[in-house]
Amino acid sequence: MNFGDANHLGPAITLFAGAGVVLGADVFTDRRAPARSLALLTILLAALCAVAQAMWGPVEPGYGGIIRSDTFSSFFTFLLLAITAGVLSGADAGMKRIAQAGEFYALILVSTASMVILTQAQELITIFVALETTSVCQFILAGLARDDRSAEAGLKYLLTGAVSAAVLLYGFAFLFGLSGSTNLEDIATVIAGAPEGGRLAIIAALVMVAAGLGFKMALVPFQAWVPDVYQGAPTPVTSFLAAASKAAGFAVTLRIFYTGLGGGDSFVAQEWAMLFALLAAVSMTFGNLAAVQQTNVKRLLGYSSIAQAGNIAIGLAAVASGSTLGASAVLFFLGSYAATNVGAFICVIAASNRIGSDDLRDYAGLLRRSPGVALVLSLCLLSLTGIPPTAGFLAKLYVFNAAVQTGHVWMVALVVVGVLNTAISAFYYLRWARVMLLDEPKDATTFTPSGTVGGLLTLSALAVVFFGLNPTPLIDIARRAAATLL
Repeated sequence: MNFGDANHLGPAITLFAGAGVVLGADVFTDRRAPARSLALLTILLAALCAVAQAMWGPVEPGYGGIIRSDTFSSFFTFLLLAITAGVLSGADAGMKRIAQAGEFYALILVSTASMVILTQAQELITIFVALETTSVCQFILAGLARDDRSAEAGLKYLLTGAVSAAVLLYGFAFLFGLSGSTNLEDIATVIAGAPEGGRLAIIAALVMVAAGLGFKMALVPFQAWVPDVYQGAPTPVTSFLAAASKAAGFAVTLRIFYTGLGGGDSFVAQEWAMLFALLAAVSMTFGNLAAVQQTNVKRLLGYSSIAQAGNIAIGLAAVASGSTLGASAVLFFLGSYAATNVGAFICVIAASNRIGSDDLRDYAGLLRRSPGVALVLSLCLLSLTGIPPTAGFLAKLYVFNAAVQTGHVWMVALVVVGVLNTAISAFYYLRWARVMLLDEPKDATTFTPSGTVGGLLTLSALAVVFFGLNPTPLIDIARRAAATLL
């Protein structure tokens, strides 16, 4: 193994090593602070490795073509590291249910490392191993708290995840059988020249792959685990699943579609486009209609996550046009969604820790009790709705434009469905904001989040507003990252 090969995995190796150090340190101390500090230091070192990789890293794939460090993988590496740093920094207030602090931080680091490899993978076996490694970590994290809710969440996540893994592996086996290779570029070559008689088998394989990856993206009908896991898992774990796991799921889906299926040049491109368009429409509608009925804020955000996955899937459907507009729209949406969602969950951690409840009615009058938390959470809810001048507005506008630019009438109809669903989502997002800002509090006791949490909330609010008013930097990065997929 030469230095170039090692540099491909620099950030991931750093995260794996850091996880081992965190577990080792946990043996000698019962305090949470050292584990959290070591975990954050590990993320910083991994970020430095990612910077070096982006500036001086190898251009050619490593390890015989199974790993590629390009602008696309760098985008997601930095995004995943930022999400993980935010979750760990704001997790302290939500750690009351978690007795095993060292295991929590180590599992988060291992899961992030596996997702970083997942975004780089160019080969089916590597994709599957990385996906299952991060999934196993997340199954344990969901059930890490010692109570019935967490145990139920972990078990449901494990069972549904096992089924999705089997379906995905079956799809991968079909692709290997049809192409004789597990390399995505080799598969693309075979698909491009597939005879008429073999096309039905290819489409069947792609449907199974879409089903397996739909579990990670939380698309309907593969979303059954989401509300129960979001509600039962410790809130820091929920925030990690909502932002990091979703980003990795869409990243690997884009990589497989562009590299393995040839984008707009493949005969199955339109089938993929219509499949994702259908999944997008159903996910948006189901997620928003179910969220309207929720009174538990974590469960509400779970159904909201399903609806947001539908919005992002509009960009996936637009990918089939062969241009990078759909892919860059997905990347921009994921970047803005990460800032918004992490900010929202940190607000929930800070508020629920003092309120002692996740019930929406108990958030009444939060503005009077903790103005900073209430205002940042309201801003994040506006962004999730898609109201200007937040980043969420431009994210939705970007994916809607990518769909319209394909020139297909049915894609325009999908945009209409998206706009109608935005109106539905406004009902429950703004209802939550109204409860916080206008209702009378049941308890007038004021509270202030810690300095670390306050700083994170400020950064999240600034990111949501900055990318809403000046999206050009993130759009440029997203476009350059998407271009490397072609």
